[in-house]
Amino acid sequence: MPTNRRSRAFTISMPPEMAEKAQFLAKQQNRTMSELMREAFRVYQRDEISRMIDETAAYAATRNPMGYTEEDIPRLVKEVRAEMRAEKEAAAAQVRS
Repeated sequence: MPTNRRSRAFTISMPPEMAEKAQFLAKQQNRTMSELMREAFRVYQRDEISRMIDETAAYAATRNPMGYTEEDIPRLVKEVRAEMRAEKEAAAAQVRS
């Protein structure tokens, strides 16, 4: 007989002291252990995502040591193209010499 259950059941293990604290907290907050564990997982996910964002931001900060902004891009492209053109012309002049 198929079930139409919309959630999955898990069995978890935790040390007795932690289990007692979890049961006390659930009772204190008028929650079931399932509700408490779901909330704990949501908080864990939020904290983990926040940590990953912080790590990414720290890494990104090292990738722009000159502090360039989006407004700098057209000028930088022109400068790089001018440098490449000058190098190409210098190489061609050296070949002609």
